[in-house]
Amino acid sequence: MFAGFMLNAWAIATVVAVVGGVVGFFVVLRGAAFAAHAIPKGAFAGAAGANLLGVNTLLGLAVFSLLAALGIGSLGRRGRHDVVTALALVMMLALGALFLSRSTEYEPEIFSLLFGEVLGVSVTEILPVAALGLACLAGVAFLYRPLVYSSVVPEVAEARGVRRQRVEIAFLLVIALATAMTVPVVGALLIFSLMIGPPAAARSFTDRPPVAIALSVVLALVTVWAAIASSYLTNWPVGFFVGSFSACCYGAGRAWASWRRRAVGDADRRLLAA
Repeated sequence: MFAGFMLNAWAIATVVAVVGGVVGFFVVLRGAAFAAHAIPKGAFAGAAGANLLGVNTLLGLAVFSLLAALGIGSLGRRGRHDVVTALALVMMLALGALFLSRSTEYEPEIFSLLFGEVLGVSVTEILPVAALGLACLAGVAFLYRPLVYSSVVPEVAEARGVRRQRVEIAFLLVIALATAMTVPVVGALLIFSLMIGPPAAARSFTDRPPVAIALSVVLALVTVWAAIASSYLTNWPVGFFVGSFSACCYGAGRAWASWRRRAVGDADRRLLAA
């Protein structure tokens, strides 16, 4: 389980989990799960196009994910955000299907782009992914206060001069950067699972943003580490375990929130009866 190629998998998965936990907290807080689902699909189409043209896959990922983020952020302010996101998703999937249909590596390429090859990561991929991960974390740190204000108390944010549209576009660009970093390694579906399941569970356990971010990272790390170990022992796909464990995290969070509401309600009723 700790052979050379597995150490690469552990290292890259740790970086991805930390970024997914931090960025995913704000995805959940802002209700941007649909956008976080659509942008990796845009990156998938870009990677497929780059593969067809014979250029660096990372270039195609970056270009298409940035275009998807800018398109959703810019057009969403003039219409319904969900409609714009859905149209962007459909367009990117259509382009991805076209590019892959023209490629001689159709089946291996689509599997790798959607589900990733985390167990086949080379040592040369770790440093670039780590550098992009640090850039994502730096972007979130820079946007932290505007993101929190515009997500929780948008009216107060506007009164303090926070431009919600600019913050939205900047955050979508952070998601695009995280996508470009992770899709070649772990796939579009795996990073989406880590951005939603653990952060949503953390939000159920606590309402304090710093604590929720830390808990989100811990849950994402546990999820991806357990997924790699389970995949190694069973020879089942890593993506299956990541998705399943992420869903279990969310289920545990919702169960805790439900129990806490009932406990508080019972305490209030006993207090009133007394």
